[in-house]
Amino acid sequence: MNTMIWDEALVQKYNVKGPRYTSYPTALLLRSGYSSQKALQALRQSGPALSLYLHLPFCRQLCYYCGCNKVISRDQSKADRYLQYLQQEMAFYQQATQHQQVTQLHLGGGTPTFLDEAQLRLMMQNLRQHFHFSSDAVLSIEIDPRSCDLKKLALLRELGFSRVSFGVQDFDAKVQQSINREQSFELVQELVLGAKILGYQSINLDLVYGLPYQHTDSFADTLEQVIRLNPDRISLFSYAHLPERFAAQRKIPTEALPDGREKLALLALSVDTLQQAGYLAIGMDHFAKADDSLAIAQQQGVLQRNFQGYTTDNADALLGLGVSAISQVGTEIWQHQKDLNQYYRDLDDKGNSIDKGMSLSRDDLIRADLIASLMCNFRLDTAAFANSWQLDFQPYFASSLQQLAECEKDQLIRWHGDVLTVTELGRPWVRVIAACFDAYLLSGAERYSKVI
Repeated sequence: MNTMIWDEALVQKYNVKGPRYTSYPTALLLRSGYSSQKALQALRQSGPALSLYLHLPFCRQLCYYCGCNKVISRDQSKADRYLQYLQQEMAFYQQATQHQQVTQLHLGGGTPTFLDEAQLRLMMQNLRQHFHFSSDAVLSIEIDPRSCDLKKLALLRELGFSRVSFGVQDFDAKVQQSINREQSFELVQELVLGAKILGYQSINLDLVYGLPYQHTDSFADTLEQVIRLNPDRISLFSYAHLPERFAAQRKIPTEALPDGREKLALLALSVDTLQQAGYLAIGMDHFAKADDSLAIAQQQGVLQRNFQGYTTDNADALLGLGVSAISQVGTEIWQHQKDLNQYYRDLDDKGNSIDKGMSLSRDDLIRADLIASLMCNFRLDTAAFANSWQLDFQPYFASSLQQLAECEKDQLIRWHGDVLTVTELGRPWVRVIAACFDAYLLSGAERYSKVI
């Protein structure tokens, strides 16, 4: 992708609210009253590969921009109680997953490295007691650099972790102060170099564009520092400003936020800078070196997208553990209770914390497959797709194709016979293009963030 071409008219027209499509249907559509027996049955019937996501909600300090499910505390014992309940939850799922081997484990949060050494060891001991891990399972973890040191990094490596993601967001001091997340370049550099020495196979750095006081000059400095650190992957997320949903975001001065045009300029700068440094653009918000597994998966057309974003994970089942965690297994999606105290009560009262869910219809599965193809590959062979699902593409997606006509007129997409391609101009707007195929988006779009 060369320099992005864009104009004010496109920003005005297409910078609307819409899902990020880490799933279809999206998690906002899950409904209460979902049967826990459906979840267990789906696990029993799923294939031999299991991917685990474990949510650790605790953070020592509130980052104003964050929309994750978290609990702010400096009380280390709160994690002890949480691990006890996590063990109950593992026991609930244990029997239904005995035929499976864990091929991937990802720890997210919150701040997984809130846990101290004893707690991390106990958590991994519990996981390995309740689930069968394959000998080559890939273990990854998200790290707030302020909550980690070289000793903890070495411990995680000892426990089997081989992939690590450090939250950077931005190195500019004014931006960091405005989001209440101050951390120096030197701190991150020490950890990145330490991870390389310890033999971590993959190091990712998270960046966020659209934060208060960001502008292209300062973000160019951040990008230059990131490139100096030479990570294997870079995630570049658009800041979703939803103060009506996330109270902490009300502390961010709205007038300091870049507008849609400025955000697109930050994105264009980032794409150009990272590609010139040798990183390949993966989907809409990831970058990787050419020899990274994400880049290879994209080249081979097998890139996946799930609740963790772009991934090479092709496990038959994704099981989420912990408060607010989401699972997707076959035709079933379910989510655990989001409120921590209610999560504890549910586990006490009924032995599980499943709060919401839904069973996917054939139409859901068809549209999920199509949207994933657009989000991962920026193209869709409609003839091959129609053949694989045994449907007639034109009449089945008649209303979607009508909506797409506007995108084609604005050169966001191009047709080459039966093949739909998202153009270079259209890539920043791929969420809008995907939304044309979303059967649920007729109402409720205001609940999502803007696409840029």
